[in-house]
Amino acid sequence: MGNPLWLIARRTFAEGWLRLTATLLAALGSIALIAGSLQFALRAQEAVAGSDASEYVHADVLVQGGTVDPGDPFAPPDGRIRLDQVASRPGVAAAVGDATTAVTASRTDGQAITAAAEGRTLLRPWVSDPELNPYRLEAGRAPTADGEVAIVRHMSLAGDLRVGDTMTLTLPRQTRQVRIAGIVSVQGRGAVAAGDLVLAPPETVQRAAMLPAGSWQSVWLKTAPGVSADRLRGELARDLGEAVTVRTAESVRNAQTAAASGEGASIAGVVGMLASVAIFVGLFVVANTFGTLVRQRTRRLALLSAIGATPRQIGRLIRLEALVLGAVAAVGGVAAGFPLAEMIIWLFARDGFDVSASAPQVGLVALAVPVVVGLLVTQAAAWRAAYRAGSVSPIEALRSTVAEPRERRWPRLLSASVIFVGACFLCAVAVTVRVSDPPGSDRTFAITLMILFASMLAVTGLAVLTPFFVGPLGGLVGRIGTLVSGETGRLAHATITRSPRRVSSAASSLMLGVALVASLALVTMSVNDRFREAGREVMAAEHAITSTARTAEGAPAPLGRDVAAKVTGAPGVSRTAVLTRTEVTLVPAKPTRAAAEPFRFLVSGAEQAGLRDVLRLGGRPPALREGEIALSSAVMKERGLRRGEDIIVRGAQGRTVLTIAGSYHDPSHLFADQALVAPATMDRLDVNAAALAVLVRGGSPEALARAVAGVPGVRVLDRDAYVAAASQSLTRALRSTYSFVGMALLLALFGMATTVTMSVVERTREFGLLGAVGATMRQIRSIVRWEAATVVVLGTILGLVIGIGTLALLHVTSGSSFLRPDPPWWLYLALAAGAAVATLATSALPARRAASVPVLEAAKAE
Repeated sequence: MGNPLWLIARRTFAEGWLRLTATLLAALGSIALIAGSLQFALRAQEAVAGSDASEYVHADVLVQGGTVDPGDPFAPPDGRIRLDQVASRPGVAAAVGDATTAVTASRTDGQAITAAAEGRTLLRPWVSDPELNPYRLEAGRAPTADGEVAIVRHMSLAGDLRVGDTMTLTLPRQTRQVRIAGIVSVQGRGAVAAGDLVLAPPETVQRAAMLPAGSWQSVWLKTAPGVSADRLRGELARDLGEAVTVRTAESVRNAQTAAASGEGASIAGVVGMLASVAIFVGLFVVANTFGTLVRQRTRRLALLSAIGATPRQIGRLIRLEALVLGAVAAVGGVAAGFPLAEMIIWLFARDGFDVSASAPQVGLVALAVPVVVGLLVTQAAAWRAAYRAGSVSPIEALRSTVAEPRERRWPRLLSASVIFVGACFLCAVAVTVRVSDPPGSDRTFAITLMILFASMLAVTGLAVLTPFFVGPLGGLVGRIGTLVSGETGRLAHATITRSPRRVSSAASSLMLGVALVASLALVTMSVNDRFREAGREVMAAEHAITSTARTAEGAPAPLGRDVAAKVTGAPGVSRTAVLTRTEVTLVPAKPTRAAAEPFRFLVSGAEQAGLRDVLRLGGRPPALREGEIALSSAVMKERGLRRGEDIIVRGAQGRTVLTIAGSYHDPSHLFADQALVAPATMDRLDVNAAALAVLVRGGSPEALARAVAGVPGVRVLDRDAYVAAASQSLTRALRSTYSFVGMALLLALFGMATTVTMSVVERTREFGLLGAVGATMRQIRSIVRWEAATVVVLGTILGLVIGIGTLALLHVTSGSSFLRPDPPWWLYLALAAGAAVATLATSALPARRAASVPVLEAAKAE
């Protein structure tokens, strides 16, 4: 760029730094949101990937009873192996038994200790053999007696626990108090890829896992000197046959690392989708503020054109300003991204997803990407402003006030048409995904992603068309203003219709904010209403006993089955049922060579006698006997199964043959979403199946609370409260968006406030002249408020159109009854009132400034 224009740019920064500060803050806020989202995504990926820490670090070969699930390297084997079968074999230098049981750890105050990232809390035996022991004592000593445990460092930090403290451990069949004897690390890490570990004496773990004496789920082996792991694995696999699975410890470690990395990438993808909202909002807000900034300097830019500056030079001047602003905002945004990421991590940890064990990321990706994205966002946002600046004619320098020239309609209509065609294409892709992909979380995620991007394009398209709506709407508001305020209303109507782009800039920011809030509110209310409605339809029991702790997904954690016995004899109780759940895999009747995704489904267990007293399942499944299973109609249809057919499933206890006794459906998806069996059958599938809740018919909350008063970490909930608590695992993805949408909303409102403020500064001469000809301060403030009323009406209407349209598209493309575009009438009033309050609050200070502009200041204003 030539030296004169560089001097002009420097002067612009020196004289107009207050104006540039608003744009700078808007850019800084958007980049901070991008940087914070990326920081959280990277830390989540590292935490979920666990790290490379593994409890098998010193083992060479693993002998696992029965078979293992090839799709889940963290799942325990479904058989048993005796330690003495392999400990004395040639080539074995050391051997220890291993077993895992999922437990819930809570502090003495009943607050659950959330496992690291997406992992679980597992009870495992302490390894006393120094050759195989992977646990390094950081404090205390090894557990030696029943009731003593050692915990990993992450649990100590997350639960604020120290050696000698007591914590509550909820086992599958009982809840007990244990004392912390030691705190350990694994390969220098505070957790392993599987999650958190609670280490107890081997006999304690055997009893908890329901294992006979001498038997284990797995045996860890250390090879003798000169014997390779592959050789020992081959010999043991040949000698022990198909009753066991023999693998090298290295292959298991690699499989766990790959699975954890994939899970981390999935989490990062979800966060990346939310971060895309931040990028879009940032681009939107910065583009608005830059456009207002350029319009505010129309006369100066026209003077530059008059003295010989070319459109290209003026455009480069604007882009240079955007580059400097983007660079400063990028540095500040990256710095602000670290505390913002900490806040996001805290919010997610409250919801059961704790990644605080990971360290802040300061690598090239964490620091450079937000800077590059910030520069690109500011340059892209300034592109339209630079184009407009270059097209300012020299005649504009002669105008006393800034008046927008009449622009051609067809470029806006053409641009909006192209944008809407892109949105329709994304909706068509969402419909294709629904038709071609099987039901599940992957399909829902893909559909939601397409609809999200389609909604972003729709917002952009409406923002392009907004100036066309200002005239008719401004006329309506002006007529109302004339009736209410007389001449002041007429002047407000004139200012609104004379500068539609100025009004549309603020309305676009408000539209974005209303669209964000409306979409989230509509989806949340629809989902919660449907859960409440379906839960009341299915749950006949009046109360449920659940744990106060929560799983990583946010639902109530499993509780001990011994709770049921405590409430059975409570006064007024007529029926109790323990609701258990486990996951099994359907074994194909005819194995094929072609690789196919194994079909895993959840099996719920409940006492069949009097089941209809506590659960009213659709289709009225028959009373099931041992060895029978009832499948949901969706599973029956998807897998092509028939009533009376025998199926083979593989669970925690190995393979089991079950007979399909009937079909049903659970519209709530909370109690028996996919399959139902009797308790005896559940024991054949998984003797330690998780007990989700004890459903109770009859009795009073006070009587039930007294019955379980001696059990730590449990609570009594009524029907609606339990449905709300149980549905939290299914609405976790929705709740995860709250923080991102909230920050994006603040950014959008800041953009609107900035635009309104800058538009008032832009009209300094105009307001001063109004004061000079006799307009009072009250009348000038009234003009600004009537303009704000136009912003409220336009932004609220367009925002509601986007919000309701997004929910309707999600309903049509997903086919879910949980996404119904049927909002209550009062929501419209609440959103309109909120938009009015936000707009009036952001316009109050500019209105005061407009009314206090001195005549002399107006005379010398640009």
